[in-house]
Amino acid sequence: MARDDLTAKARAEVVARASYGRLLALLAARTGDIPGAEDALGDAFVQALSTWPASGVPANPEGWLMTVARNRQRDRAKSAAERTSAPLAAEPQVFDEVDPDAIPDKRLELMFVCAHPAVDPGIRTPLMLQTVLGFEAEQIARAFAMPTGTMAQRLVRAKRRIRDARIPFVVPTRADMPERLPAVLEAIYGAYAIDWLLVSGERESLAAESLYLASTLATLLDDEPEAYGLAALIAFSFSRARARTGADGRFVPLEEQDTTRWDATLIARGDDWLRRAARAQRLGRFQLEAAIQAVHAARARTGLTDWWALRTLYTALVELTPTLGARVSLAATIGTLDGPDAGLAALEAIEGAERFQPAWATRAHLLAEAGATREASAAYEKAISLTTESALRAHLTEKATRLSPNG
Repeated sequence: MARDDLTAKARAEVVARASYGRLLALLAARTGDIPGAEDALGDAFVQALSTWPASGVPANPEGWLMTVARNRQRDRAKSAAERTSAPLAAEPQVFDEVDPDAIPDKRLELMFVCAHPAVDPGIRTPLMLQTVLGFEAEQIARAFAMPTGTMAQRLVRAKRRIRDARIPFVVPTRADMPERLPAVLEAIYGAYAIDWLLVSGERESLAAESLYLASTLATLLDDEPEAYGLAALIAFSFSRARARTGADGRFVPLEEQDTTRWDATLIARGDDWLRRAARAQRLGRFQLEAAIQAVHAARARTGLTDWWALRTLYTALVELTPTLGARVSLAATIGTLDGPDAGLAALEAIEGAERFQPAWATRAHLLAEAGATREASAAYEKAISLTTESALRAHLTEKATRLSPNG
C-alpha cells in the first residue's frame, strides 16, 4: 500500500475513534434511525478511504464526513422504499468550512435515547457503548460474557426498536431522569473501565472522552450527586494514567506509583466534584468509589495511604453495591490491615469469583505474603491466564518468577 493510502487510512481511523459517536448522534437525531445513520456514516468512511489518497485529507475531516453521510441519508430518503416510512430529509448543511468544535454534541441525547423505557434494560448500556462510544459488538460481548452473535442480534433489535417507537432525541425531563440515569452513568463508566485491548494512545483518548461526557452530564444535571460522583471517580482514576507505566514500559501498581507523575489538576477537579456530590446528602455507588480514589489521591499530599478509611468505604460500597470488584477490594484491604490470613478468609467467602482475574491476582499476593509460595505460584498462573493486557501480564509473570520454587 502506498504511503498516501496509509496516511488516508490512518486519518480516517483517527477520526473514527475520536468522532464516530458524535457524528452518529448528529445523523441519527434527524430521523431517529440509528441503523440508517450507521449505514450512511459507514458509506462516508468508505468514500474517504477511496478519495482521500488522491485528493488529500480535507482540512476538516469531520465536516467532510458529515456532509457525505447526510447526502447518503438524503439519497436514501428519496427512494420509493424510504418515502413510505420516513420523512424526506432536509437539504444537508455543508460543514466543510465549519470548526468541528462548533458542531453541536448530541451524544448525551443519544445516550438517554438508548436508556428509554421502551428499550430492554439489559441492552441499554451495551447499546450506548456501541453507538455513542464506538465499541464493537465483539468487545462489548466479551465484557458482558456473552457470545458475539447474541450481543450483535440484541443490539440490532434495540436500534430497530428506537426507530420504530420514534423515540425523540432529547434529554428527558426530571420526572423521567431517575429511570434512565443509572444506565447512562454505567455506560460512561463502562467506557472508561472496560477491559479492552487497545493500541497505544487509544485508552487515554477513550478515558478523556469518558471524562468529558461525565463532566458534561454533571454540569447539565447540576444537582444530581451520582453524576458528580462519576465525574470525580474518572478524574481521580485518569489522574494516574501516566504513572501506571514506567519509563521501560512496565506496569506500575498503584502502591508503587510515583505520585509526582499524577495529574494535580485532575485530582483537584475530582475533589471539587466530590464535594459538590456530598452537598446533596444522597450517597450512591459512584460517590463511594470516588471517595475511595480520593483516599488514594491524598497520598500525593501526605505520602501515606489511609487504609482504615479505605476499609470503611469498601465496607459501605459492598453493602450498597456488592459487586465482585468491591468485595475483592475489601478482601485485599482486610489483608493489608489484619494480615494475609484474614484477607484470604474474606476472599474465600466471595462466591462467583472463579473467572474473575482480580480475585486470583489478590489471592496470589496474599498467599505469597503468607509464605504459601507453591499455592501463590498456582494462583499467579491462573491470574495470568485471565489477563488480557500485556503490561499487566508481564508484571504478574515477573512477580510469579520471584517466588521460591522450594516454598
